[in-house]
Amino acid sequence: VQLQASGGGLVQAGGSLRLSCAASGRTFSNYVLSWFRQAPGKEREFVAAISWNSGNTYYADSVKGRFTISRDSAQNTVYLQMNSLKPEDSAVYYCAAQRGKFFDFATVSRPKEYDYWGQGTLVTVSS
Repeated sequence: VQLQASGGGLVQAGGSLRLSCAASGRTFSNYVLSWFRQAPGKEREFVAAISWNSGNTYYADSVKGRFTISRDSAQNTVYLQMNSLKPEDSAVYYCAAQRGKFFDFATVSRPKEYDYWGQGTLVTVSS
């Protein structure tokens, strides 16, 4: 399984970016696809998750109402639309895949529950 994240870049505060995570190597039925981020000197933190089957989602409180996670089954791709960006959103963003586990916030928000990780894409928000 390979996850290829893209779409990062430099944007001013208040702007928008859309990240993509192209998944290959298998179908993702019964998987959860998620985004995490890690800023310098900080731990990796959960951003958003989507159930591939149902399309149900979870978000971190810090991004609710600003970020939207979605998936395109035909393209085997997960997206993260980020609006109203803030300097504190600056980080390397990673996509990750988790198979066959209970879809609840506690499970999807823990990095150790994930089986596959992409390489990360850098988002920098200037003030």
